[in-house]
Amino acid sequence: MINYQADFYGWTQEQAALLRAGRLAELDIENLIEEVETMGRSEKRALESRLSVLLQHLLKWQYQSERRGNSWKFTIDEQRLMFQKILKQNPGLKTELLSIIADAYEHAVLKASHETGLHQSIFPAVCPWTLEQLCDAAFFPVF
Repeated sequence: MINYQADFYGWTQEQAALLRAGRLAELDIENLIEEVETMGRSEKRALESRLSVLLQHLLKWQYQSERRGNSWKFTIDEQRLMFQKILKQNPGLKTELLSIIADAYEHAVLKASHETGLHQSIFPAVCPWTLEQLCDAAFFPVF
């Protein structure tokens, strides 16, 4: 049996082969469970990351209207599309979406504050936009 710590790639290939062959008793169950959980956390982090960038740019769009440009609009459009794609591929994340948005918003405020030079207290304490607005390609906030 290939050691999980010593050769991760080899271990994954061995585990896949054992699964295909139906040799379930030989599987490294403990490490397989950990890897499956890690994959789920990775998808959640990807969704939160896309939302964070989207929210950051929506904040900048609203609070620095004089600096709006095609680059910000593209980033908003791209992140909106990608977060919806991740959510479509992982519908199980919908049950955690409000919490994910709250966490992403907290990070977005920090980044928007840093990039704009505006104090964090300028921005709303909680995300001011609904999920529908975040998904709406035509939605761009105004001050």
